[in-house]
Amino acid sequence: MANKLCAVMQPTYIPWLGYFDLIDQVDRFVFLDDVQVEKNSWQLRNRIKTAQGELYLSISRKKNKGEQLLLIKDTEVNDASRWREKHIKSLETAYRKTDFFEEVFPFVESLINTDTVNLSEFNVQIIQSIANRIGITTDFCISSKLTDIQGIKDQRVVLICKAMNCNAYLSPKGAAEYIDREKPGGEFPQHNISLHYHEFEHPKYKQLYGEFLPYMSIVDLLFNEGFDKSLEIVRSGRRPSADYLTYTKKNLKK
Repeated sequence: MANKLCAVMQPTYIPWLGYFDLIDQVDRFVFLDDVQVEKNSWQLRNRIKTAQGELYLSISRKKNKGEQLLLIKDTEVNDASRWREKHIKSLETAYRKTDFFEEVFPFVESLINTDTVNLSEFNVQIIQSIANRIGITTDFCISSKLTDIQGIKDQRVVLICKAMNCNAYLSPKGAAEYIDREKPGGEFPQHNISLHYHEFEHPKYKQLYGEFLPYMSIVDLLFNEGFDKSLEIVRSGRRPSADYLTYTKKNLKK
């Protein structure tokens, strides 16, 4: 049976290029929204390039009683702070001189003005809309809509892979620290799920304001290069994924 590949990531705000390369490589991509939202995380902010350098665009969230952090799926944005208006204005100022501003700005503006206050729904809709617009055809799913998914970390991911009928998993490299901490491959080998780590080398593309600045939100690429070229540029950063034995031997301390 051919491998059916899955990836799992928290829904972050207008993610960077590598996030979309991960989506583009797999058959099924699952948004992990039934975990705790983290303060000052990529779930709530991202970066764009301006004439003054990088600028963080941060989503204001509603504070719950006692400041106990909620799950992503239960977190609401705080529109009283007018953060959407501020983000749109910052994007207009930063990118109005780009070649594709007239094409891209109305699209991005409509995404930020998406009619929802739920953080998970908001981020998921933005990511899916951008992926579809640039030509990614991966199937999407949301973890909180799956049943009987228990456990933590790699235990939960294994169950998600099974629920998605996937026998291979492409993991962000940062997850190796907990997946392989106790034993090589964590829970994956005993469930006959092949484990690989995502490899991505950030490509350069046309940018305003001097020296190239990597790791910006994908909107930076969209404004500078347009929709039609963006997926090709994202894919140009792709490197062969490493199986977990090769990756951990090379990168993790014993």
